[in-house]
This record gives sequence, C-alpha cells and structure tokens, in this order.
Amino acid sequence: MLNKSQKLNPNIFDKKVEQVPIRNGFGEGLVEAGEKNQNVVGLCADLTDSTKMNLFKNKFGDRFIEIGVAEQNLASVASGLSAMGKIPFISSYAMFSPGRNWEQIRTTICYNDRAVIIAGSHAGISVGPDGGTHQAIEDIAITRVIPNMVVISPCDYIEAKKATLASAELGKPVYIRLAREKTPVITTIDSPFEIGKAQLLYGELIETGDVGIIATGALVYRALKVADELKKENISVKVLNIATIKPIDKDAVITLAKNCGCIVSVEEHQIAGGLGSAVAEVLSQNFPVPQEFIGVRDLFGQSGTPDELLKYYGMAEEDIINACKKLITRKSKQNHEK
Repeated sequence: MLNKSQKLNPNIFDKKVEQVPIRNGFGEGLVEAGEKNQNVVGLCADLTDSTKMNLFKNKFGDRFIEIGVAEQNLASVASGLSAMGKIPFISSYAMFSPGRNWEQIRTTICYNDRAVIIAGSHAGISVGPDGGTHQAIEDIAITRVIPNMVVISPCDYIEAKKATLASAELGKPVYIRLAREKTPVITTIDSPFEIGKAQLLYGELIETGDVGIIATGALVYRALKVADELKKENISVKVLNIATIKPIDKDAVITLAKNCGCIVSVEEHQIAGGLGSAVAEVLSQNFPVPQEFIGVRDLFGQSGTPDELLKYYGMAEEDIINACKKLITRKSKQNHEK
C-alpha cells in the first residue's frame, strides 16, 4: 500500500488523476525562487515557452537573458554570472543542454564549482513524435559523471517545483531533468523532499518484501501502478523514488535490497550509465543482490506516441511486472537450492 508518511496524492490510482507536465513545476518554482532572492536570474536558448521559463521572463524581465540558439554560450555566460554572485538558471531541451554544451558545462561550470542550475526539458523518449534526434536518453549518464554536479530527476510537477526551489539554495551545479508530457501528480505539497534523499512511496521499510523497485522521473507512476497490481497476486512490492540520482541515497538503496533481496531499476533513459547503473554501483560494493534493468538498451529513440515507445523499448508496466516476477522466481530457486 501507499506509504502514509509520504502524504501522497490519495487519487493516484484513480483513472481521472490530475495530470500536469513536470516542466511546469520548474517554471513555477523558478518564479518563486526569483521572488525569494533577487540574485536569481534566468537564461534560455530560444525555447523560453517550451521550457516554461517564460513564466520567469514575464515577471522578472530585467533578470532574464535570451541567449538565442547558442547553448555553449548559454553555459559560459551563466558561469560568469555565478562568479559575480548571481544564481543562474539555464534552460533548453535536454538534448541541447547538457547535450550540445557538455564541455562548457564541465569546464566553465562544474570545474569551477559554480552554482548554475541546468534545466533539461523534453528528456526521455516520451517526447514522442519529435523523434530520436530530440529524445535525450543519455543525459543522466553524461551529467552524473562530472565532478561537483548534482543530478535530479523529479517524479512529478510538484516535486519538480520543490527541486527547483531547493537547487536555488544549494550553491552547487545542478542538473534537473524534466519531461514534456503531462504526468500524473503523485506527491502533494506536504510530501517530504530533500536533495540527496530517496523516498519510499509504496510499502514500509520495516517490513520485508518480495521485490523492490527503484524508479525515477515520470516512470515512478508506472512503478506504483505495478506495485498495486501485483498486490492483487499477493506479491509484496516496495517502490523507492530516487529523485536525486547524484548524490544517490546509498542507505535507502541498501536497506531496500536487504528487505527485498532483489531490485528492479526503472528509468526512461539508457540502461548504461543511468539510474540502474548508479544503483548497481551501490549494491555491488555494499550488498549485492540480483537486479533487473528497465530502460533503453543501447538504442536510439524514434518517432511515435509515448505509450507506443515505452512498449517498444520495454519500459511499459507489463515489462516491469515481468522483471519483478523473473527476480522473484530466481530468488525462490536460490533459496530452494540452499
């Protein structure tokens, strides 16, 4: 069942659950951050409306800079502003920032440990018809590998707003990954959020479970639906939402592995270098257990509806269910052999 301590949306499993684009949370959070601190500034690479930075531009026009289609300059200018005491937020499609300007982010922002927040919108294959050239499914890998970088992947609109506000006060380089499509609202304003802390959304940590799911971003909702569906088959599933992929909450990952004995990682990203890899790094060094990976398997994206693409790339709910059952069978066989 849903973890009551998380104070989640009680209508999560309702077919009419409210759906809002995750990127909207960034736009609203940025405005609120600007209201709290006059040093907050916004810079965009000609995608102001799409990334929802238009909300900040409309309210704080004197603190907004339209860089134009020049993502490398976008990062470098932001680094300079940070050096002068500003708190720059930069936004574009994730495929362009951090995709196109990775070296500038690495050298001018992270190497100097500048407090610049990079909002990468339209991440994942759920961008749909835009096709493989615009579907950023490598962005977690290329950002979490850079020293000093914090990587956040919010599960819904409310969590994205909280992540934006928290990033403004962190004083570190931050990458926030944002999805374009409307996503069910999972959390509430009362749900806990802290950079670097994972949240158990389904099940109780003090209880053992049959399988643990560790998910991030827009697919957290599907992981919760899987857990609720498997409950009907008397399969106990715990769902851990990892919004902060770096630094990852090692204690939460290890505790889940100890309680469940096997883990399914779920992400709308390449399996190589993403959330699943980060989880595997923790487990291999601390508490090795069998793990199944749900994500893109060394392929580029393509055009299609979000649901079609999730099914094609093996990230639909049925794929998560099959991964869970596969691990449970494997665990049962191992226990029997002992």
